[in-house]
Amino acid sequence: MVDPDPQPRHGISVVDTQYVRPRMNASFLIVEGGRAAFVDVGTSHAVPYLLAALDEKGLGVAEVDYLFLTHVHLDHTGGAGQLMRHFPAARAVLHPSGARHMIDPAKLVESAKTVFGEQQFQRLFGEIRPVPAERVLTVEDGETLEFAGRPLEFLHTAGHARHHFCMVDEKSSSIFTGDTFGLSYRELAGSQGEFIYASTPLPQFDPAAAHHSIDRIAGFDPKACYLTHYGPVFDVHRLAGDLHESLDRFVSIARQWYDHPERHDRMCNAMFDFLSDRLSAQRVTIDPVQLRALLEKDIEINVQGLEFWLERESRQG
Repeated sequence: MVDPDPQPRHGISVVDTQYVRPRMNASFLIVEGGRAAFVDVGTSHAVPYLLAALDEKGLGVAEVDYLFLTHVHLDHTGGAGQLMRHFPAARAVLHPSGARHMIDPAKLVESAKTVFGEQQFQRLFGEIRPVPAERVLTVEDGETLEFAGRPLEFLHTAGHARHHFCMVDEKSSSIFTGDTFGLSYRELAGSQGEFIYASTPLPQFDPAAAHHSIDRIAGFDPKACYLTHYGPVFDVHRLAGDLHESLDRFVSIARQWYDHPERHDRMCNAMFDFLSDRLSAQRVTIDPVQLRALLEKDIEINVQGLEFWLERESRQG
């Protein structure tokens, strides 16, 4: 379903994939010259919403040229294999290090089932189908591709994941950032603007690379960044500073509690307190129970990633 936007921007629509809850996970439909492309596609459960979004725009499945998949985490790509069966002309565009996981998603599925268990995996992601190798296109750092005459530049942006790219859209002066430019939910926006914080997941989180990628995005001076979680944000330079702050604080929290016997719970609570305090500083008023419900999934994912990163760092000496 297309998320209502009072100011449609340069043929870009936000499609709510309904992952976990409304307005948590977006796909972006770009329409140019009667052709269509999606940036990130959600899970297999999202397929009907993307097809409905096309129909709302008066487009058919044969008009879809590309699925731009910022990285292979399944909340961004789980529906790609099924969608390729619907879109006969489409190609899936991926980072060179991520392409093999879409062609053969077995390792992705196995890893996710280890984390979530079979029942929750099916509830969250559904059936994961492969993308035919001959329909996969990989893009190098700095490479430009034209979609219906619309130039798109690809940036390799490690930190969240080593196989992550962001996509610069010249026409809208914006960047599709996947998870590299953090998470910003509409429920947490206040009088001082959007609220944002970093994503630090398993298994490839790298804080130094994440800081570098944030600076690289901000260096383009975009008018907007389109975040998969969730939607466009506009005050990019302020938000970049907030992202740097949250990254540093999350790393500090992880180091502080790493050797504690109850480190996981202590990290989760400290991260929640930090985010709650920042929201108060930005004059965002929200019921504490609702706030915990909004943040708990991201906090759990962040803490798991931070623990894994510190464990890897300690093994490497």
